[in-house]
Amino acid sequence: MRQLVFGLVLGFGCSAFAQMVPVADRVAKQNALFEEFYQTGLKNNPERATAYGDYRYNSRLAQYSLAEIDRQHAEADDFLARLKAIPTDGMSDKDLLSHRILEKQLEREDVNYVLKNYEMPVNQQNGVHTRLADLPNAVPFDSVPHYQDYISRLHQIPRVLEQTTEVMRQGEKDGLMPPKLVLDKLPGQCDGIIAANPFLEPTKKFPAEFSDADKKRLTDEITKAVNHDVFPAYKKFAEFLRTEYGPKGRPELSIESLADGKQRYVEAVKTMTTVNTPPADIHQIGLNEVTRITAEMTKLAQSQGYKDLASFREAVNNDPKWRPTNQQQILDDYKKYIHQMEPKLPELFGLLPKSPVTVEPIPEFAKAAATHYVQGTPDGKRPGRVVVAVSNPTKRRLIDDEAVAYHEGVPGHHLQISVAQTLQGLPKFRLHSFYPAYAEGWALYSEALGKEIGFYKDPVSDYGRLNSEMLRAVRLVVDTGIHDKKWSREKVIDYMHANDVNDAVAQTEADRYIAWPGQALAYKMGQLTILKLRDEAKTQLGNKFDIKAFHDEILDGGAMPLDLLQERLEAWIKEQASKTASSGR
Repeated sequence: MRQLVFGLVLGFGCSAFAQMVPVADRVAKQNALFEEFYQTGLKNNPERATAYGDYRYNSRLAQYSLAEIDRQHAEADDFLARLKAIPTDGMSDKDLLSHRILEKQLEREDVNYVLKNYEMPVNQQNGVHTRLADLPNAVPFDSVPHYQDYISRLHQIPRVLEQTTEVMRQGEKDGLMPPKLVLDKLPGQCDGIIAANPFLEPTKKFPAEFSDADKKRLTDEITKAVNHDVFPAYKKFAEFLRTEYGPKGRPELSIESLADGKQRYVEAVKTMTTVNTPPADIHQIGLNEVTRITAEMTKLAQSQGYKDLASFREAVNNDPKWRPTNQQQILDDYKKYIHQMEPKLPELFGLLPKSPVTVEPIPEFAKAAATHYVQGTPDGKRPGRVVVAVSNPTKRRLIDDEAVAYHEGVPGHHLQISVAQTLQGLPKFRLHSFYPAYAEGWALYSEALGKEIGFYKDPVSDYGRLNSEMLRAVRLVVDTGIHDKKWSREKVIDYMHANDVNDAVAQTEADRYIAWPGQALAYKMGQLTILKLRDEAKTQLGNKFDIKAFHDEILDGGAMPLDLLQERLEAWIKEQASKTASSGR
């Protein structure tokens, strides 16, 4: 009873406070907190600041120590407490949405901190060792001071790898170890980085206006930093991985084999999907989607004169037309599809990207990674990059290239992220928010927009679109299979083969799901949410449904959790329906 009375008093107190403090003052206080949060994030993560085009911290690398992780967690908790202390009564929908987005983000970070997920910081997909090797592609080199900043960062690489080692050793003490299967790949990645030596790339692209003296001095300083600091640090880190850390990797694949394993996977699913759907339900959704897409594939095969899907697949897989002979052929495919889509974008969108997008291969040292997108700067000085998997090209297929080009480039990641970077009237933290289910769901949804606009003209390329969607449906089955149902790697590979995922992709993808629990669920869960909202809009608005307006409403709020996106779009649908009804009277 005393708790109830206290709650009533507290609730009355907050309500009374909200009435005493004008809405404008509370919004101003909230906006000041948003700006402080954003600026603190840039200061804590200089690499992120550089990626956003803010070069104030360009000479620094982030701190990765256990002490720094604890400090930043305390800082985040303070932001959360201060945010919750601001009453939202009377705020506009836009201001309330910003409040809820940051509140959810900070609460999710707290969950992951308590689970100590940070104690397993590297795998073959993500890790500071590969991010550092991408520095030459991620920082500006248009002035001598920018080169000096880069050199300063090279000198800090030993500190970063030492701090990461400290965190991993603590993870070992706490029994938080990645699978040995994953860890076995990491020393070779470090060796590959040393062999490729991407750190010298800036010495090959000096601006023309640099003097010969500056070119020589900067080349000498970069070479010295690489030989004296970077390479010894990478060799030491590789040795740590090879002889000390890697052999102690856990034998089990499932994250549920760790302490609090069930909770770990449930929370990983929530982090990646931003919905509360249980793993078992997601598994069934995946099975249902596999069945549906298989039926569409079968229909396409029969329309091409084949008796069944198996015979069509066999013909496609044996057709040399769809087998690349070299890496450049794959890159040219991606460029072709992105370039043909770009002039069609105004038919689907009012909001358009202002920055360019380029296509490049994944470096040899990172060949285990999948094709992905790297954002550019809002001013377009550094373009967005579609980074394509091209290793072992003769073992790959070209049938998926059109779909993946739309996914990673336009109208997928590049369009969505480029638009978000330049939105007006939103707190800065929302311009750069990343929610896997929103971003990957949008990108998967975007693959089918190519068909709506008249592409996928070759039936085999259209099969590739379905095959790409099939992969995302398969992911729902195998990610939950690995982590919730204890599937073996062999069972995962067999299931993927049965659904026409070629072996090169299946091998890489299986290891990705093992290393990164829950992430593979984001694509399909996000796409299904967007499709559901589109169906609702079309049903309620009828012939007044405007595809450009629908797309712009999704993009105009920036990235957000799916539950908040659903609320936002359902409110928009009601508003549009009301306008339609009013105009009809």
